[in-house]
Amino acid sequence: MQNKITKLFNIQYPIIQGGMIWVSGWRLASAVSNAGGLGLIGSGSMYPEVLREHIQKCKKATNKPFGVNVPMLYPEIEKIMDIIVEEGVKIVFTSAGNPKTWTSFLKEKGITVVHVVSSVKFALKAEAAGVDAVVCEGFEAGGHNGREETTTFTLIPMVKEQVKIPVIAAGGIGSGRGMLAAMVLGADGVQIGSRFAATEESSAHENFKQTIVDVKEGDTHLTLKEIAPVRLVKNKFYEEVQELYQKQGPTIEQLKELLGRARAKRGMFEGNLEDGELEIGQVAGLIHEIKPAKEVLDSIIEEYQEVKKKQLF
Repeated sequence: MQNKITKLFNIQYPIIQGGMIWVSGWRLASAVSNAGGLGLIGSGSMYPEVLREHIQKCKKATNKPFGVNVPMLYPEIEKIMDIIVEEGVKIVFTSAGNPKTWTSFLKEKGITVVHVVSSVKFALKAEAAGVDAVVCEGFEAGGHNGREETTTFTLIPMVKEQVKIPVIAAGGIGSGRGMLAAMVLGADGVQIGSRFAATEESSAHENFKQTIVDVKEGDTHLTLKEIAPVRLVKNKFYEEVQELYQKQGPTIEQLKELLGRARAKRGMFEGNLEDGELEIGQVAGLIHEIKPAKEVLDSIIEEYQEVKKKQLF
């Protein structure tokens, strides 16, 4: 399956595992890379030295390419970038910030840079900043999301029409059929998060993994737009957020106070299903079991090839 994305990253299949906070450590990243995709370590929930440890363990666990996802709102980003360079990581996915800030620094070090965007406007800015590819994430996706609420189905062809660099589709993709649909719309590859969150190698708490399996259509909602839009599972914490919205137009300070510190860690990593922040995509409604990452990737490729052969699209 050689194309622009497999050549860019030197991987077998154009499948990238999303770099998710509290979910994608070295075990998941190395498992996906060993299976022929591109594994990403999610640095957003890691102190700098913890990230270094994950990178070093990932290097021991795979001789295949892997990368690091860096949310640019991270407070110690200079340390994170220095560690990435020191440890010889060759692929970085940046998100939640201006791609101009770090792209030239990383490119000068010989690092392939990809930026996550939620609109055509930001895709064009990323291309102008010199990134090698963009991840175009529709609002079906879990975790932090675009304010525009543009769906993957409309975003991919609109971005593809405007940029010359490779386009990776994200948001609502968790199967071979979903991957094929994205490719038909013009994507050169796919980034999959939620499906890999519910794998044996995911660092998410078992309670959260089971929640992903149990989620049905309508059980998630995009909220907290005033701070940073995030798709959450509807639980006690989510209801408290909604209650605040219903009582009044809450201020950013009130929302931040309710959110507090380490809310996502409490939910996804420690397994507190009531008071924790549980981030997952709408595609969770199609996830029915927890499996090894290799089995997930293999089944996606198998279904993709089978449906493409039958031309059921």
